[in-house]
Order: sequence, then C-alpha cells, then structure tokens
Amino acid sequence: MINKIIDFSINNKFIIGLFTLTLVGVGIWSMATVNLGSVPDITNNQVQVITQSPNLGTEDIEQFVTYPVELSMGNLPGVTEIRSISRFGLSVVTIVFEDDMGTYLPRQLVGEKLNELGESIPEKFGSPSMGPISTGLGQIYEYTIQPGKGFENRYSPMELRTVQDWVIKRQLTLLEGVVEVNSYGGSIKQYEVAVDPEKLNSMGISISQVYDALAMNNVNTGGAYIEKNKMSNFIRGEGLIRSLEDIKNISIINEGNIPITIGDVATRVHFGSQVRYGAFTQDGKEAVGGMIMMLKGSNPNAVIQNVKDRMAEIEKSLPEGLTIAPIIDRSELIARTTDTVKTNLLEGALIVIFALVLLLGSLRGGIITATTIPLSLLFAFILMKQFNVWANLMSLGAIDFGIIIDGAVIIIEGTVYEIQKRIRSGKLKFNQGVMDKVAYDAGSTMMGSAFFGQIIILIVFTPILFLTGVEGKMFKPMAYTFGFAMIGAIILCLTYVPMMAALFMKPVQNTKNWFGRFERWLEKISDKIIGAIHSAYMPLLKGALKLKLIVLSAAAVLLLIAGFIFSNMGGEFVPQLDEGDLAMQALIRPGSSLSESIEVSKKIETILLENFPEIKTVTARIGVADIPTDPMPMDIADMYIILNKDMDQWTTATTKEGLIDAIRDKLDEELVGVNLVFTQPVELRFNELLEGVREDIAVKLYGEDLEVLSQKVQEMAAIIQTVPGAGDVSAERTAGLPQMTVKYKRDKMAQYGLDIQKVNDYISTAFAGEPQE
Repeated sequence: MINKIIDFSINNKFIIGLFTLTLVGVGIWSMATVNLGSVPDITNNQVQVITQSPNLGTEDIEQFVTYPVELSMGNLPGVTEIRSISRFGLSVVTIVFEDDMGTYLPRQLVGEKLNELGESIPEKFGSPSMGPISTGLGQIYEYTIQPGKGFENRYSPMELRTVQDWVIKRQLTLLEGVVEVNSYGGSIKQYEVAVDPEKLNSMGISISQVYDALAMNNVNTGGAYIEKNKMSNFIRGEGLIRSLEDIKNISIINEGNIPITIGDVATRVHFGSQVRYGAFTQDGKEAVGGMIMMLKGSNPNAVIQNVKDRMAEIEKSLPEGLTIAPIIDRSELIARTTDTVKTNLLEGALIVIFALVLLLGSLRGGIITATTIPLSLLFAFILMKQFNVWANLMSLGAIDFGIIIDGAVIIIEGTVYEIQKRIRSGKLKFNQGVMDKVAYDAGSTMMGSAFFGQIIILIVFTPILFLTGVEGKMFKPMAYTFGFAMIGAIILCLTYVPMMAALFMKPVQNTKNWFGRFERWLEKISDKIIGAIHSAYMPLLKGALKLKLIVLSAAAVLLLIAGFIFSNMGGEFVPQLDEGDLAMQALIRPGSSLSESIEVSKKIETILLENFPEIKTVTARIGVADIPTDPMPMDIADMYIILNKDMDQWTTATTKEGLIDAIRDKLDEELVGVNLVFTQPVELRFNELLEGVREDIAVKLYGEDLEVLSQKVQEMAAIIQTVPGAGDVSAERTAGLPQMTVKYKRDKMAQYGLDIQKVNDYISTAFAGEPQE
C-alpha cells in the first residue's frame, strides 16, 4: 500500500502539486479563522443561579433562597458538585455538570427547575435566574469611562453610570460572541420620595397608602379601538410618571374634595440613587466601568476585535469630553502568547533547516525537507478548525519539528544515497525517468520503517486523549495538535516529498557554476561533520559492547540517582503563565462599610501610583457588580494593577516577584489591618470558578458551631503560615460582621392591631426604600 501511494505520487506530479496548493490555501484560511486564545479554557461545565433580594439578611438568604435552590438542583442528571455563597441580599448557587453534557442541556434542566422554585421561595424574597453563558476566559474586555482634560468635574459618578447603562451597554447588544455586559461603579439614578413621618401621622396616612398611591398612578393601558370617520382610532391611556412634578401631584386620599398629594407628605421628591452594594475606583478616585463577557466557545480574538470596532463607533455617540479607556484587553495577552509561540516555532524551524542543510550536504534536500514543517502545520490547522481545537500556548507549543521531519529526512537521505550509488557504478545520466526510479527506490525502501516509527509516536500520545477533568482540558489540545501535524507529515512523506525529490534532487551537471560549487562545498562539510561524529561514536560503541557489565551497572546507578533526585524535586501542574499584569485582593477588616472600603482602595491606588513608576493604572472592584457573578462582600476589593510591559524600563525591581515584594512592603508600612493577596487576573478568575475560592490552595473546615469554626480557622491559618513556601495566607471571615436585628413583641403588636407583614414593610420602606418599576 505504501509503495503504491509513493508510485502514484511520483507518476502524477500535477495531481500532487494541486493537492499541495489546496493544502496551502485551505490551511492558511484555517489558520486565520481558527479559535485563538492564550491558554486552554479549563473551566468546568457549570451553571450559576443568582438571586438578588437587596433587603434580606444573610441567614434568611441561606434558609429561604439558597437552601431551596440547592435542594431543587441536587437531583438533576449529570450534577457532580453544588456549592453556594450566601451574603446579605445575594445568593449565588453554582451547579457543576459533567463535561459531556454540553453547554445548553444543563441550562435547560436548571431552567425547568427554576420554574418550579416559585412555590418554594417566599414572595418578595427574590426571583432566581441563571448567570451568563460564559467561562473563566469569558471576561475578555474591561473598560472605564473617563472624562477628558477639562471635563474632570463636569460628570458625576451617577451621570457616568447613566451613560454606561443607557448609551454604551445598549450599543453592545447583538454583537456576535458577546453574551453579557456587566456594569459596575457609580450610582444608579432613580426617583425618590422622602416622606415626613410627622406629616403622615398628622394626616392619618400610612406608608402603605403612599406606596399604593404611587403604584396605582404609574401605569399605561390600552382600550382597543373605536371607529370614527371610517378610520380605526386606537385608544391608549398614558399614566406613566414623566417628571418629578407628576410624582408630587399624585393623590393619596381625598378629604372633603380636598386631595392630599405626595407633595403634601414628602420632605423631598428628587433624583436619588439606588442603595449600593458595590463600587469601583481607579487611580485614587471613584469611576464607572464595564466588563464584556464572551459567549462560551466563541473565538476570543475575533470577538475582541468586534468589540474594539464597536467601541470606536460608540465613542462618537458619547457626551462631550468622555472617552472609553480599556483596562483589561485579553487580545494583548493573546498577542504576547502567540508572539512567543511564533518566535519559538520560527527559531526552531531555522535551527532545523540549518542543521538539515549541513548534515544532508544538500541545499535542495534541506529546503524540500524543511518545507514539510509549514505544510504539516497547515494540515494541523485544517483539522484543528474542523475538530474545534483551539490554538494556544499549550497546543502549538508542543510541536516538535525534529519528529515531524523525521520521515522526510529519511527519504531525502535515501535519495542522496541512491544517487551516489548510481554515480559510483558509472551511471551518470539522470533524466526524469531515472530520477523517478531513484525517488521510488528511496521512498519505498525507507518509508517502510519510517512509517511504522511515525505510527508508534502517534500511539505514544494516545493516552493523553483519555485524560478527563482539568488535565484533559489542559493537555488534550496539545495531543490533538501534535497528532494532526504528525498525520500531515506522514501524508506528505508518502506524496509530496517523493514527488519533490524526483523533480529537484537531480545531480548538478555543471559543477563549475556557483550553485554547483556551493553544493560540492556543502557536501564536503557534511562529510567532515558525519565523519567526525562517526569517529567519536564508533569507539564508544565498541567499548560499550566489550564492557557490557560496567555499562549496565553504570546505567543502573544513574537510574537510582535520577530516581532519588526526582523524588525530592518540587513539582507543579503546568508552569505559570505570565499574564503581564497583577491582581491584588485587599482584605479590609470584616464588616467595613462601603464608604470605608472605597477610601482604603483610593489610598492604596494613590500610594502605588506615587511610588511605583512601573504601574500604568490601578483599579479596584468592591462588592458586587450589576450582575453578581462574582459575589464579593463590601470589605474585599479586587484590584487590577496594570503594568508597563517593557520590563527594561522598570526601576523598582527587575522581576515581577521583586515588584510584588516591594508593593507588599510599602503597603504594609502605610496601611493597618489590610491583608493583601497577589495573583493574576485570569488565574484569579479560574481559581474562583473551578473551586469556589480564589487562592491556589484552600482548606475547608466543616462543623456545626460557627463560633468554633471561626476560632479554629484562625489557628489553622497561623499554622499554615509557617509552612515553607507558603505566601499569602488568609482565613475566610465568617464572624465579626455587625448586624442590627429587630425582634417583635407579639403581645404588643396584638394590642396595637399590627401584623408582622405590615411592620416589616414599614422597616423595609423606612430604611431601604420600596422600589417601584
């Protein structure tokens, strides 16, 4: 079979040439359109169920929201893990499914259960909904809205948030690959009615009546249509509130034909802001930003480019003086990663070509062999495109050119040998028919063994394809890409290489021109190199054959030494990818208010910018964003430290580790009671989504008494801190958070004719307000 393929290729050069051109064309197209990322997406197959109930305490969230959701989802098919976080006003339940269930079947199953949960969760306790269809690599683009020079004081955080929600976010809809735009920072604008309790009491009006009046006087309706003058006149009643004056004129009750309005009982009717559970700061001041989340499975490079193009259009529609400034642009990381891969591949290819030309002693043979490298890669890109294998650091970085060109080297070397054998026997005429015979003899003789050697290499990589979990997602792309390139090399060795050898390996007839002299010189250099290697290798081989016992003993000793050294070496899953920027968590004292966290974040940002010229900008996200996929409390700030990527310009330190140490020392000197944890943006998100914690290693302690757990976890943290190599160690805060609790005296409530529901409404309305759509 192998000989027939080689014979067909040599005798049908035009067909093989067309095949090669087709390979080049389709390969270039596949390379340009294949999904391109920085690292494999190792996020597990999960669905988040998010419930927001802004006025509900943590214990009530856990009891009445989180627990029913967990209980409902526990029996779904394919569920491997359920974990949850309950915070004041927020419940996030993460359901992890088996990977082979795909993306949309788990969401369908969860959606069906959410429809049934309406009866389990009390009214006004929130409505559970699913989080966006995204992954750990989904946060592809983060930006801030920045006033230009001269406009710094013109726009308030509330106005910037309005621009984000009503101008930028809406124009990012229907963008291919974008699944969600998450807003954070600033204040959400709303109409507010601040009632006067004394006026309410004097007029005998309750808060419930005020609420009902607002609800009943803010609605539109329709009245079908009537026929008039042979035309259909559709009827529409407009009752929506359009201005603050409309609110003031709403009637609550009517006493003796005299209306009592909202304006009569209110101290103020004004534009206010929604209660905040999160904030965003940048470079020492409050800011407003957005996070664009990519649809799971989309091409990051293409989606980011679409986002950039749309952002350029959106900027034209922004109010005067405002610009959109990117903070995290994942395409920069992808570009740096792919540049590294391209540089390594190019340098490796050049080294291989140089070695081939010298060792083969033929420029033409070296070039023919070297061309199998890009052709094999293009073949690999075609199959990567078809099988949806992403191009990234792990998949492309595993390609070994030496193994890929092994078969081509053997064929070219065999061709040179067959030519030299004929020359030595006096056959000096090499027409096309003779060259076809030479190429066939070399290919059929050498590819028999080379083919099976290449198949064995493919078999060696087969076990990687059966890996599961994180290991499978990390290493399968590598095995697939290498296997695709190897298959391409095998096909090329059976078709392209014999055809090219028959066409271009004919001996140079005129040895006096420059090319003939150059080939003769290469041949002499090659003979000298191979002769030197041969003269050094043969004595060693003969000596080893004579001293078999000594060689075997030395090998056994070396094996034992290597085993001992290996058992005492450190190890890691994969080398850490340098993302170029830093992520720092600032853990402020438990229970800190939002305003306190904002002030601490501003102070940290100012210190960093004033003392470290390597830092371009610093941002901090505090608490939760508009869509709380990352349920942080208000006493933790996720800070992104964006660095100058040209490390030659750094002055504080020469390495990132040194810069981290300098930043930690400076902040520890300036701040009190703030713990710092350093990582990287993508790494931070991966850790959180995979295990529910942000650190590399987490220890979970279980028990029934929260006070005992809180005490023991501090003791555990102190012990872990003493472990050599342990860096940032922090204990999760579960106690010490201040809380005001209202407990009702039921006998007094009965005496005054009150009920729990009404008093709860009074408390909620008085302190948190009562929303009206």
